[in-house]
Amino acid sequence: MLISEMKQALTGLAAVNFRLPGGTYLPSHFHVTEVGLVTKHFIDCGGVERRETVANFQLWEAGDYDHRLAPQKFLHILQLSERILGSEELPIEVEYQQATIGKFGLAFDGTDFVLTPKQTACLAQDACGIPGFSLELPQLQTVGCTPGGGCC
Repeated sequence: MLISEMKQALTGLAAVNFRLPGGTYLPSHFHVTEVGLVTKHFIDCGGVERRETVANFQLWEAGDYDHRLAPQKFLHILQLSERILGSEELPIEVEYQQATIGKFGLAFDGTDFVLTPKQTACLAQDACGIPGFSLELPQLQTVGCTPGGGCC
């Protein structure tokens, strides 16, 4: 989901709800503690230099059970962040505390925002010689790099 899509979804909502991948809802007293710009500049295992930029939201809950984030307030937070984000066309990544900080993608089902699982993947599977190379479903690849194979 992009920032522009989230803004559009928020305009029609009476309440802001986030749902975890397993179906559990975040407590209604959650806070949006950060909206930031995260840029990752890296070299993949095939030697290709890459950059990824996302808008990062950090969701948090405290003991203030009467707190509720209204859609209009969330829109205001997003408007305040525009000068930092620089674009409404950034994908959104969400951080939420579980056993450790979890990172999620974001989708909208027409009523609720849904935290979607993120997967790790080898971005240079063709360079690593991994059989069944597929960019569409890298999380389903079960074959890994081998010792001395030069990809890891």
